[in-house]
Amino acid sequence: MIQFISHYNDRYSYLDSIRLALEGGCRWIQLRMKDATEEEILPVALEAQRMCKEVGATFIIDDHVELVKRIKADGVHLGKNDMPIAEARKMLGDDFIIGGTANTFEDVRAHYEAGANYIGCGPFRFTTTKKGLSPILGLEGYISICSQMKAEGIDLPIVAIGGITAEDIPMIMQTGVTGIALSGAVLNADDPVAEMKRLEKCKVESVKNKEQ
Repeated sequence: MIQFISHYNDRYSYLDSIRLALEGGCRWIQLRMKDATEEEILPVALEAQRMCKEVGATFIIDDHVELVKRIKADGVHLGKNDMPIAEARKMLGDDFIIGGTANTFEDVRAHYEAGANYIGCGPFRFTTTKKGLSPILGLEGYISICSQMKAEGIDLPIVAIGGITAEDIPMIMQTGVTGIALSGAVLNADDPVAEMKRLEKCKVESVKNKEQ
């Protein structure tokens, strides 16, 4: 699974970025508008949700639990400074996806116990897309976290994030992670749709190689 995280730059709006990712075959979209109000996010979220429904893509929203419940998005992603996962689970019930951000195994364990459905784990490397980065994990960080999860019987999808490119995917998928989340690799490409297709192909091939 590749999760595309919406972003904007001087060429593309948030909705442009989502449209490009969907055209490239991505089927998991996270709408992330970190400094916007809920009312500013609402019209963008409704249009993004419509676009995702058209192609059968999963649509989640970063941070805004009440908005997720209000428009019946598929789920929410919660960062370290957002609403606690246990509180969000009480609000949303079991029918919504809840993802949490982690940088350490202790984060992963806490999110697992709180009822998260998946973990966004990173950063893999430095990225300009996100402010206030946690310590860089790299390949060794993912190997360590995944091995500790296995030792404690924690079965939860781990999605690697942070400055990831197509060339990184084969190595990252060998560490034990389940999926990849990205943004800049697509939006900074000369042809974002073609790059999204290339990323999806790399992911599929990496999973096949992992299973052999």
